[in-house]
Amino acid sequence: MDRLLQSKPPPPAAAPPPQQAQPPAPSIARAFSTAPDPALIEPGPDGPLPKVASDGRAPWRNYARPFDRGEQRPKIAIVITNLGLSEAATEAAIQRLPGAVTLGFSPYAGTKLAQWFELARAAGHEVIVSLPMEPANYPDSDPGPHTLLTTLSAEQNIERLRWMLSRFAGYVGVTNHMGARFTTSAEAVRPILTEIKSRGLLFLDSRAAQKSVATAVASEIGLPRIANDRFLDTEAARTAIDARLAEIEQIARRKGVAVAIGYPFPVTIERVEAWTKTLDGKGLVLVPVSAIVTTGAEQ
Repeated sequence: MDRLLQSKPPPPAAAPPPQQAQPPAPSIARAFSTAPDPALIEPGPDGPLPKVASDGRAPWRNYARPFDRGEQRPKIAIVITNLGLSEAATEAAIQRLPGAVTLGFSPYAGTKLAQWFELARAAGHEVIVSLPMEPANYPDSDPGPHTLLTTLSAEQNIERLRWMLSRFAGYVGVTNHMGARFTTSAEAVRPILTEIKSRGLLFLDSRAAQKSVATAVASEIGLPRIANDRFLDTEAARTAIDARLAEIEQIARRKGVAVAIGYPFPVTIERVEAWTKTLDGKGLVLVPVSAIVTTGAEQ
């Protein structure tokens, strides 16, 4: 017994070499700030306007939703636009759709627009502004008092544009709402796109008109841009929306990227929500619109 008490325990096993701790990957919530950056804002006559920071940072990059740039699967961006006009539709889009779905807000959304924006960003959504532009049948179809019109001077249209851009801060860019007539006029659209570029934003051409020159003009001036491939809900029915989503998949496989725009109809949100859950199994990936824009001027 004494011998047992006096015996020394065996030396402990050598400890494994310490491993360098790896910091956890930042979640979207932590990497995707909801607060507008004061360095990217300048005061305007009607509210805050986006600008390029003195260090060169542009809003379209600063407010972009994080995305793995090494992703090799075909990429699809879905944009639900003209939000903020219906409380129920806006809440459904923010809460039910994945964060990688880009949300576009109407500048006419009123006093709750800043609140909608904060909720959208907190849910991980990238945000754009839907700019009303002159449709082919204007004024029978009138997108509102600040619509960009071919009959106005460049200065008048830019004044209207700045009003729309100053409704809230923290978005990556803009798209055109309607605009079948406006986007076919290079003379009308060029000053608008030049202003958008100067403010460090991206532009999504909704292709409201087949003869839209907006993407071509954006390419000439080096504005970060992307063009819509399909409207999802020209016919707001389940079978029609499912057919458009299937077409978008085919376009993405063929081109590597595809973009679709929808409106916040209950059936659109329902079908997009269900469809996004199938993408991994199809070898496709849902991305924010900023992940697939083209930059630089065409030579």
